Amino acid sequence: MAKERSGAGDPARTLELLWREPAPADAPPRRGPKQGLSVDAVVQAAIALADSGGLEALTMRGVAQRLGVTPMTLYTYVPAKAELLDLMLDTAYLEMERADRSGRPAAPWRARVEAVARENLELCRRHPWVATLPATRPPLGPGVIAKYEHELAAFEGLGLDDIEIDAALTFLLDFVRATARAELDAQAAGRDSAMSDAQWWEAHAPLLAKVLDAERYPLAARVGSAAGEAHQGSYNPEYAFRFGLARVLDGLGALIESRAAS
Repeated sequence: MAKERSGAGDPARTLELLWREPAPADAPPRRGPKQGLSVDAVVQAAIALADSGGLEALTMRGVAQRLGVTPMTLYTYVPAKAELLDLMLDTAYLEMERADRSGRPAAPWRARVEAVARENLELCRRHPWVATLPATRPPLGPGVIAKYEHELAAFEGLGLDDIEIDAALTFLLDFVRATARAELDAQAAGRDSAMSDAQWWEAHAPLLAKVLDAERYPLAARVGSAAGEAHQGSYNPEYAFRFGLARVLDGLGALIESRAAS
């Protein structure tokens, strides 16, 4: 679990930065050298650093080196790492690809919700740190608000009340986040072992065959063999996503049908 989380910085200053509000007129002048960068440049450098090395690699010093400035220079743009994380997350949300639903007939609700899920999975694949950053207090910036508005629309007109719409979206996004994190774990295991999942299981197959008694563990032997052969390993991220998403949609479908029948 990452130690960093969203919403840990100064709320007032974070909102000013998220919406690029100027400092109050009565605020004391900022000390330090004349600014030659921008908040956007700092955020983009931080995103690039986190994309390549994860949140563990994200430090104010590392961002400063990437920009060719001293660490103290960054503090004239962003107060601390906590506020920087909020800016990064909101920017990632603002820039993520989203289906344009304007000017066309509404797609079936399952297709709309599936599109939301895939948009978020692709976001996590493009910026893996997003899946590892707890966001129970999301930064209330333009990216978060635009994303929320877009995704809520997938559930509009289905007979759910506003609280259920919010809960349904949360349920969907929690599933995507969990799936994305499992995919990251599988990738990390491959890097750490210098072996693909299929190679790892092939190397351990002789030992497994010795210790796994099919008579004592018949279900484990049968199901494990079938799944391993189908996935060429213990885990297939795309299959897990498709299977899980279908079950999420089935569950939401039962709720929607129950509201229509009442």
